[in-house]
Amino acid sequence: MNIQLSDHFTYKKLLRFTFPSIAMMIFTSIYGVVDGFFVSNYVGKTPFAAVNFIMPFLMILGAFGFMFGTGGSALISLTMGEGKLPRANRLFSMLVCVSASLGVMVAVLGVILIRPVASLLGAEGELLENCVLYGRIILAAIPAFMLQQEFQSFFITAERPQLGLYTTVAAGVANMVLDALFIAVFRWGVAGAAIATAISQCIGGVIPVLYFLRPNTSLLRLTRPVLDPRALLKTCTNGSSELMSNISMSLVGMLYNMQLMKHAGENGVAAYGVLMYVCLIFIAAFIGYTIGTAPVIGFHYGAGNHSELKSLLGKSLVIIGLFSVGMLFLGEVLARPLSLLFVGYDAGLLALTLRGFSIFSFSFLFSGIAIYGSGFFTALNNGLISAVISFLRTMVFQVAAILILPVFWGIDGIWVSIVAAEALAAAVTALFLAGNRKRYHY
Repeated sequence: MNIQLSDHFTYKKLLRFTFPSIAMMIFTSIYGVVDGFFVSNYVGKTPFAAVNFIMPFLMILGAFGFMFGTGGSALISLTMGEGKLPRANRLFSMLVCVSASLGVMVAVLGVILIRPVASLLGAEGELLENCVLYGRIILAAIPAFMLQQEFQSFFITAERPQLGLYTTVAAGVANMVLDALFIAVFRWGVAGAAIATAISQCIGGVIPVLYFLRPNTSLLRLTRPVLDPRALLKTCTNGSSELMSNISMSLVGMLYNMQLMKHAGENGVAAYGVLMYVCLIFIAAFIGYTIGTAPVIGFHYGAGNHSELKSLLGKSLVIIGLFSVGMLFLGEVLARPLSLLFVGYDAGLLALTLRGFSIFSFSFLFSGIAIYGSGFFTALNNGLISAVISFLRTMVFQVAAILILPVFWGIDGIWVSIVAAEALAAAVTALFLAGNRKRYHY
């Protein structure tokens, strides 16, 4: 029996409804980890560092898909809650066409800028050439990647989260198989990793388009698009926090890489890469849960169901809290086996990675609150508060911490800075949630 946005959500029903989006985000992160595993173990430390070095720039370019997905999902679910399904389909069709067109322009711009950007960030020699090679291949699939990110939200809004999970699994399995084939068998090196990822992104972006173009049983279908500048602006405003969050995280990632190159060289960048792979898996659970609940929140807010809205927030904070404690425990327990998986071939790099893990894992206690809080306000169509939370979390707290703390504690200061920034962001989010209770009646 399908769960509908209009239902009353118990803990069990909430977890059932969000499970596909949580699994989808975790699986997306895991197949990214597979990339890192094959590159690190079959190609070498420098190519592995190169992939992690240029990845923040590529994620900036792909972040617009998150903006259209989360911002558009909030507007579409609100419109459906008001009983305007035909308009919801028109908005949906317009956003898919706009994001695909923007993806082509972003890809062209990225190809032009990737070498000077990598060089500006400090890459040179073999590291620089690997960055450019990997990046230019990935950029060919950026339009599909943006659609893939966008449809992760739209599948949930259409009450078909399972289809989003199936699509992600198909793309992920393809990436894993092609990684093994192109890197371990054909020995194509970093280019093989990029080609495998690009193909998987095309699978993840094209399959949803084909599904929504055909008659289907979901709430949404692609129709003839009609440009609605006002709705497009509202979507961008709603999704600005997710865009800001992804861009800011990528910019901060670049800053971390620069600081690590200064304090620990390529070993530092490689160690940070391992931590980021694991972090992506853990944070993906928070992001998946937030994406999964957003259409429900938007629907009940649009329908004026204040008691259900209050119930959703209370249950979500309990779930996020339990996730946070569990992730800290897993982070500490799995630090050694995960580090050995990626960098067991280098004793010095392994020791550096384990030290980072022991400190970094405490950030999981706090990160879920800010992620969920930002998504909660996006679902309420309050892009301003959502953007402020995301901006403070990344561009203010993390930048300040990464610039200040290493002065006193060296390489340890880099790992501590992540924990400090997440704790401050959680505190600010709690203040926003408390301060807006009367306004939104939760």
